[in-house]
Amino acid sequence: MTHLITLIPGDGIGQEVIPAAREVLESLGLPLEFQEAEAGFGAFERGGDALPATTLERCQQSDAVLFGATSSPMTKVAGYRSPIIQLRRHFDLFANLRPAVGDGIDLLIVRENTEGLYSGRERLEDDGATAITERVITARASERIVRAACQWAMTRRQQLTVVHKANVLKETCGLFRRVALDVVREFPALTIEEMLVDTTAMRLVKTPGHFDVIVTTNLFGDILSDLAAGLTGGLGIAPSANVGADRPALFEPVHGSAPDIAGQGIADPRAAILSAAMMLDTLGYPDQAAAVRRITYATPHTGSTRQTAQAVIAQLQQEKVPCPTC
Repeated sequence: MTHLITLIPGDGIGQEVIPAAREVLESLGLPLEFQEAEAGFGAFERGGDALPATTLERCQQSDAVLFGATSSPMTKVAGYRSPIIQLRRHFDLFANLRPAVGDGIDLLIVRENTEGLYSGRERLEDDGATAITERVITARASERIVRAACQWAMTRRQQLTVVHKANVLKETCGLFRRVALDVVREFPALTIEEMLVDTTAMRLVKTPGHFDVIVTTNLFGDILSDLAAGLTGGLGIAPSANVGADRPALFEPVHGSAPDIAGQGIADPRAAILSAAMMLDTLGYPDQAAAVRRITYATPHTGSTRQTAQAVIAQLQQEKVPCPTC
């Protein structure tokens, strides 16, 4: 069976790291077919749409999407909407998976991906003197993200940390906490703890090896996963997956478009390659995913995007991991 992968380089260094990840994937000899599509702020400037209809159609046809980066503006731009957020909502990719692996650290942050403070409910009042954002937490979204986190924890060290701020945010985090504690009762094999988000941040810095799987709401997960990345080598080696109940899943390096180094050929491609490894797991190639992951973590960035990718490929070719389904 051939799997169709849509590659969206996007903006900035996405144009460099996604081709590098493609080279690594092609070196494996797997039945993968690639098509490219555009999205991002550059696409918006060229055609007025950050996620063109043709791109969405190609993603719909695909088994998986590998996305590079997007340059979202810091201020409001009329008509612009983040293509990543659009893709997550369109395909209901409710779970954002962000692993962090380093010296004595092997954890997975499972972040709710569809609501919270990123729900898009913002407004100005008092003639622009007051800005209000609504934090939306639902029982349905909380239940499915915690259940997914429990399922992931069952495949790992069977430890789950439920992170919230229910001592202050009594309604929103209170609902998330209540639903989470109900769901985890269905998984008696797991060791469960709950932790306030500020305490979690401190514990991640002091004793990161304590954690196995962390599940939390959208903004908290976004911040904690970047903190974890900082403990394990930085955003240049931080992958992520956005998954839902159906295909396509969306995979992307956590880093941004890095316009200050774009076009120089020096961007670290390892986060994109590791995101591709997560994609291989989802597509049913666990041996290849494990090999790509192990070799990529062991390969230092050479300072050249292409040379780093070629170093990974050289090691993979020495191993010659067989494909039982090819």
